[in-house]
Amino acid sequence: MHFNHCHYVPCLRWKQGEYQALERLSDEAKLMITPLIEVPEQGYDFETGTVKKSIDQHLAPFAKRIEQKLHDEPCFIDLNLIEPRQRMVDGKHPVRFVFDQLRARACPAVPVTGLGRDVGYQQSVRQVVARDDLGLCLRLTVEEAAQPNLKARMDAALNPVAPPEKCDLVLDLGAPNFEPLEGFARLVQSLITRLPHLNDWRTFTLLGTAFPESMAEIKSSPASIPRSEWRLYSVVARSLALARVRTPAFGDYGINHPKLLPVDMRKLKPSGTIRYTTETEWFIVKGPNVRDNRFDQFRGHCRSIIRSGIYSGREFSVGDDYIYGCAGGSESTGNLTTWRWVGTNHHLEFVARGIANFYGISGTRSPDGEVRLN
Repeated sequence: MHFNHCHYVPCLRWKQGEYQALERLSDEAKLMITPLIEVPEQGYDFETGTVKKSIDQHLAPFAKRIEQKLHDEPCFIDLNLIEPRQRMVDGKHPVRFVFDQLRARACPAVPVTGLGRDVGYQQSVRQVVARDDLGLCLRLTVEEAAQPNLKARMDAALNPVAPPEKCDLVLDLGAPNFEPLEGFARLVQSLITRLPHLNDWRTFTLLGTAFPESMAEIKSSPASIPRSEWRLYSVVARSLALARVRTPAFGDYGINHPKLLPVDMRKLKPSGTIRYTTETEWFIVKGPNVRDNRFDQFRGHCRSIIRSGIYSGREFSVGDDYIYGCAGGSESTGNLTTWRWVGTNHHLEFVARGIANFYGISGTRSPDGEVRLN
């Protein structure tokens, strides 16, 4: 796992829309992207009052899908959404199970941990690191980064496993209040400057998002939501470069909010929306709920995007080509998963190219997997 600040680390929940979007990326975008993949929560069946699947059933297809969708591309894997008490039927910790399966398929995955993970999780990560020798990724919250005892806590987490030189650091802002942006940027820059071992980490990423928690917040259509996380990153990256302080790579949560919203799908009536990324905002086209009004509305949504002046063109990404086809009738109106992969695919392509333009680079990958930036 080797990349510098000219890179993109999207945090994606590993559901069908997200992994279809990744699989359909251009080769150029794949060079710029190392995903941080969150293993999805088990899911809850409100009708029976139980989880939908056992933990064994839930995790069984995960490694196979990583192999099928990412092939030999590296990634970070985080099991923070799995309940800490869960164990496989044979007593194995889910972290151990997932990475045993990934190892058997020769998938170059790096485990993610955090300072607040429980003892069982931490022990399992240490076992994985000792077995695979691929290091680990430490995901640090902004609240943890501000604590005076941060170095002692980080050293305690890493010393039994690997030194910072073999580890990746992600400073995760979550979904904060970005305003006033200049003041928040100064705070983030100050936290970064004081991070222990700043120049030693194998890779370093700043992660965060301003994406709304729910589409219920969108009261009119089309709507524009500022991409404040990209604005913040642009300010912080330039300031750090001027101060000759290590600059992080950029990370976001795709077209999603990081907070989990457990809802009873029997009562939920999701609206028909397309989430379309531009340089400074998300362009949201929202229609009525799809249960009562079905999916034909998406032909009009696609036409709205094409006529808006912000459409990137059908050749920009596979997702953009689908939008063009749906608008003209050559593609189906799909379902909710369709529009998640379409929007995510466009977003990943757009952000990867935006980072390349921001730094004025192009990339190639060497035989050992390291991205060489020209």
